[in-house]
Amino acid sequence: MSSSQKHDIPDGLNEEYYQISTDILGSFNKYRPPLNIFRFKEDVARIMPYYKVGGRLTNEQVAELLEMTQDGMVFVSREDHPVYVKHISFQLDLVLVDKNLKEKEIADIFTQALTRRLAEFFEQPVKGVFEKLWVDLMVLTEYLYEDIRRARALVRRLHTEHSLENHSVNTGFLGVALLGKIKEKNFQDTIKRKTFDNLVAGLFIHDLGMAKVPVFIRTKDKPLTGEERNKINSHTKVGFEMLNKLGLRFAEMEQCVTEHHERCNGSGYPLKSIKQEFPGRLCAVADSFCAMISNRPYAKGKGMVQAAMELTQDAKYDREITKALQMLLMMDLKMKP
Repeated sequence: MSSSQKHDIPDGLNEEYYQISTDILGSFNKYRPPLNIFRFKEDVARIMPYYKVGGRLTNEQVAELLEMTQDGMVFVSREDHPVYVKHISFQLDLVLVDKNLKEKEIADIFTQALTRRLAEFFEQPVKGVFEKLWVDLMVLTEYLYEDIRRARALVRRLHTEHSLENHSVNTGFLGVALLGKIKEKNFQDTIKRKTFDNLVAGLFIHDLGMAKVPVFIRTKDKPLTGEERNKINSHTKVGFEMLNKLGLRFAEMEQCVTEHHERCNGSGYPLKSIKQEFPGRLCAVADSFCAMISNRPYAKGKGMVQAAMELTQDAKYDREITKALQMLLMMDLKMKP
């Protein structure tokens, strides 16, 4: 029986407040929690203020707060959602224990956490920084492997402004949602957890080699010179070399990094191959779509449904995957042209 049931807490309360667990309480600063805290008073059946940000709890209050939390009587306001999201995003595994978070709120947390982690990794693409990113990605895969349909909420959080980390988060979110759409029947029977982990990581770091392209080239609002274009086009090869230096010799990651600019008709680069593996073909669709919908210095992003329809009609992309994209947006997410 839940704490809320034991204490007859009114239905609908969680629309306004998060009921916090001892795990969440333990993640706060012991004496100075980062947001306002409320307690449920049974005698009046109301939520009442207990702690206000800027104050300091006494030792007695710390003990009392723990006891009340164990009894399911402690809440934080959903009005403090941005503060809560930021806090949880630094300790991402808490999303797996907080049963009061809604899917859209968890999607907000993953978006903030992974965007920040990827920015750190692209700024310093070394093993120690990647290991921190990997820990957070594994929280994501654990969350999604339990129910792959949860990925749909992530697609509603795609960034609209382009940056390397924003684009990488977008591609990761969309790629995993497409994977779930294609394999939605008996998902866990058709894809092993280790394969899922490596493929998801590959989607998020597919543009690893772009970290070595100077920012002024990546953000240029005028046509690229031949030399600048060569630097851009070499990022798949550079990314593969970086994977090796990081000791990431997993086929799914390698295919995402090296094949996301190859095309089914042989018009892509760097090999002009028509024999991409599934992770490469999946990443190609997700990468292109996310590039099309983002605002860049030289172009405004397209609408999601329009971009999906254009890819569906383009023979350069895997038709099963582009069809899944169209169905995901228009049928599952009910997006309009």
